[in-house]
Amino acid sequence: MTAVDNEPITFDLDAAEGFLRMFHVAHPEAGPVGPRLSRVRDEVAGTGTYRHTPEELSYGARIALRDSGWCTSGVPWRRLKVRDLRGFRNAAAVAGGCVEHLRLAGNGGEIRPLITVFAPDGPTAPGPCIWNEQLIRYAGYPDGPDRRLGDRRYAAFTDTVRGMGWQPPEARGRFDVLPLVVETAHEGARLFTVPPDVVHEVRLEHPELPWFGRLGLRWHAVPVIANMRLSIGGVHYPAAPFNSWFVGSEIGARSLADEHAHGAAREVAEAMGLDTSTERSLWRDRAVVELNRAVLHSFDLAQVTITDHHAESLHRLSWLRSRQRPAGNRPAFRLDPGAARRARAGGPARFSPHPVETTRPQYPGRLAELLRRRAGT
Repeated sequence: MTAVDNEPITFDLDAAEGFLRMFHVAHPEAGPVGPRLSRVRDEVAGTGTYRHTPEELSYGARIALRDSGWCTSGVPWRRLKVRDLRGFRNAAAVAGGCVEHLRLAGNGGEIRPLITVFAPDGPTAPGPCIWNEQLIRYAGYPDGPDRRLGDRRYAAFTDTVRGMGWQPPEARGRFDVLPLVVETAHEGARLFTVPPDVVHEVRLEHPELPWFGRLGLRWHAVPVIANMRLSIGGVHYPAAPFNSWFVGSEIGARSLADEHAHGAAREVAEAMGLDTSTERSLWRDRAVVELNRAVLHSFDLAQVTITDHHAESLHRLSWLRSRQRPAGNRPAFRLDPGAARRARAGGPARFSPHPVETTRPQYPGRLAELLRRRAGT
């Protein structure tokens, strides 16, 4: 067996059978489940795992996203596009697939929900993993004259990738895009620059405050969650990035306003002339409201898909009333403790005891171009 995060990979045949029965109930055109179960049992007996058909993979990924709660309102989960890249195990290929995911999902502002599935864990060859929490995240700089520069949530991650060879821009900014970190068992952790042409950002302005645009705030358009493990019928896909679209308050309240992230609430409040000497003035609340208004206004102005937190609250209540209860054989997205630590601290590496490879960022644009030509897009 291969150790991953210091835990052996084991196979759950009951989960496979439960999922396949579920799939065949939903897809009667696939025929009776018995012959498929027999083939899977033989495959597991011979290899220690089995391979999903493209139809099974698509169904499992869609159900996992639907049931996870990450599917924002308005997303037609039955029509989510599933990109089957299970043959991609090398870091450069995975990075190129992620770049193409961003390109396709951006879709000129009309965000297209996608899931890209890379190679699974297996008894002899564990799948790759992506360290980043999202494919696009901004650096945080805890050192230097301005300790408030950038996104403080990723200050430790920024330090780690700098130690691995990433060079931030000579003039550091508040919105410097971090490199992708892709780790494989045979290559270690490698860095890849995210090409600027797939980083679609929206510059923020306010519908009523003309000075707001001069603050220089902006945010990326596509939230691609990258570090969750997709589990389908006993098979685990550690790299399966997926996206829907942003809820405005995720950007305005959580990422921009929060003192532990970009900390822009005070800056906005001071520009509004509010009393920031005491919390009882509720300056922070007023600033957050205006940040959220600016986000929704700017995304709408740029014709980039976004939803607001009121619509999302209604959607979430409906989801809670109708969702399936967790079961071992249902497809799911899961965040492993090690993956959560890597996303914020930049370690520890998934494949212990292999050392993290020190390398300069690589530009995957050429690979993405080849993939795009092959797909005929």
